[in-house]
Amino acid sequence: MSVTRIRTMLAAVFVGLALTVFAAAPGAAQAAQRAQAAQAARAAQADKLKLVVAGDGAEGVTIQATYPDGRRLDQVVRLVLTATGPDGQKVGPVQLEPQPEGQGFYSSGKVLTAGTWKVTVNSPAPLSGKATATVQARAAQTPPAPEPVAVNKPADDAGGAGWWPFAAAGLVLVALAMVVAMLFGRRRTTT
Repeated sequence: MSVTRIRTMLAAVFVGLALTVFAAAPGAAQAAQRAQAAQAARAAQADKLKLVVAGDGAEGVTIQATYPDGRRLDQVVRLVLTATGPDGQKVGPVQLEPQPEGQGFYSSGKVLTAGTWKVTVNSPAPLSGKATATVQARAAQTPPAPEPVAVNKPADDAGGAGWWPFAAAGLVLVALAMVVAMLFGRRRTTT
């Protein structure tokens, strides 16, 4: 191969690489711009919370706090509950503490009385959020006492013969097997 031919091939390879890089550059720039825009949107939402307020089935309230994009809350935040109930009753402000049931899970405990309540939960800066929900509070109910269960124990003579018949049958089978083995063993030695 001549030197001129090698130079021509190297030049063609370099021109091809240069064209590939220049063709990909606008796409890479657009991808970088999209990534920067997504990061700016996440930063704008980073200081907000999504709060879901619900009754606990009795006289309390539960709150699930997450980031707006649905990620679980990875830090403790301060949540404050206020509520207005039947006949204008008011509760709060009550500061809520995180519960061990999961990340971002908060519970008020027994703070309401039976009736329909309008509950508002606020989270101040740096992670702000607000949610309002209507909660139906019910008086806590105790489960009914269990009914006594009668235990029927069979009488000694009414419960069957136990394990003795099976043991006797097993001994009889073993004895028969030995007798059969001895008879067949003797026949072979005599013939």
